[in-house]
Amino acid sequence: MLFDTNKIGRKDNIELFMANSRWSESCQNSESTFHQLSPYIGKLKSNIARDLINEYSQPGDTVFDPFSGSGTIPLECAINSRHVIAADASIYAKILTLGKLSAPASEVIALNALSKLLKKSSTLPPCDLRSVPKWVRSFFHPKTLSEIINFVEVCKIYNDYFLLSCLLGILHHQRPGFLSYPSSHLVPYLRNNKYSKEQYPHMYKYRDISSRLESKIKRTYKRPGNSSVKYEYHKSKIQNLNLKSSYDCLISSPPYMNTLDYFRDNRLRIWFLDKAERISDEKGLNTTTTFTNSIRCLAKNSNNLLRYGKYAILIVGEKIGSSRKHPSDLVCQLFEKFAPKLQLKGVIIDNIPDIRRSRRDCKKIKAENILIYQRIKK
Repeated sequence: MLFDTNKIGRKDNIELFMANSRWSESCQNSESTFHQLSPYIGKLKSNIARDLINEYSQPGDTVFDPFSGSGTIPLECAINSRHVIAADASIYAKILTLGKLSAPASEVIALNALSKLLKKSSTLPPCDLRSVPKWVRSFFHPKTLSEIINFVEVCKIYNDYFLLSCLLGILHHQRPGFLSYPSSHLVPYLRNNKYSKEQYPHMYKYRDISSRLESKIKRTYKRPGNSSVKYEYHKSKIQNLNLKSSYDCLISSPPYMNTLDYFRDNRLRIWFLDKAERISDEKGLNTTTTFTNSIRCLAKNSNNLLRYGKYAILIVGEKIGSSRKHPSDLVCQLFEKFAPKLQLKGVIIDNIPDIRRSRRDCKKIKAENILIYQRIKK
């Protein structure tokens, strides 16, 4: 069951439910370890994605996720025998999602690929670190940084999204298995006040990427989630997306409006991935205007391409205690206007415990409304 047995009521002929209480439990020790390839701010829990996929689609269906982020929904679709169409505007989202969907079939194959690319990267000349911004250099021992830059370049040449994702997953933290000086894991900032070089000199020594990538791969294949289903990926905003075919289900979690800064929170990883994206002006990505434009385009898309009788599921972060228009209300208004063939059938209300909030300054996001739409007109 997606929700607890007690229905909490109706509103304008819409069923209202509370989410199943087990969604609040940790799934870190039961989910596919591919979900833990690299951290991503505000990502959807894998057990919620899995339940929604199994409830509102069938094996063999094509599921569309236009805000795929870390690839949680696409990976769960692949594991559960659904075909995938995914999209996101972020280069980090692209690398991470494709890294999960295109992962080697076994740990042995992945380790062999790592060995080959490490040899390739070792033949490249050392990078001139004077061309690297000071704020990036501040995270790494110079030799480690040079190895990272060369390995990233080789991964790009061979389009090895999986190994590149593994590298991004160990890019910064203070633990020995990571590559940076003492820093936070999710959002990149140094912790040199807490772990000074004078008191913790071992944390500022050279860290080789080879042994740490090998360990990362072995952890990743603890509970693999490979699948041979078809997938299609677009690095694109929903406004620019032009799909060629219809789909059986839409499941997606749009970016939280006015809340999370995906560029800032991933700025170190993005610096290594894409020169154009690292220097672009990312301000305004999550403003109300951008959110409105994205949902309007999504409504038009699903109105045209979602198959008759099928479902569109939107997981919308809610702002509690705000006098402004709530994101869920805005989504409903836009879908009513631009997706007249879809009807809102129900809402699952999922209160988010503090353990599921990745950042302390996101305290207003304490609920997700899962909006359940169905295509009712041909």
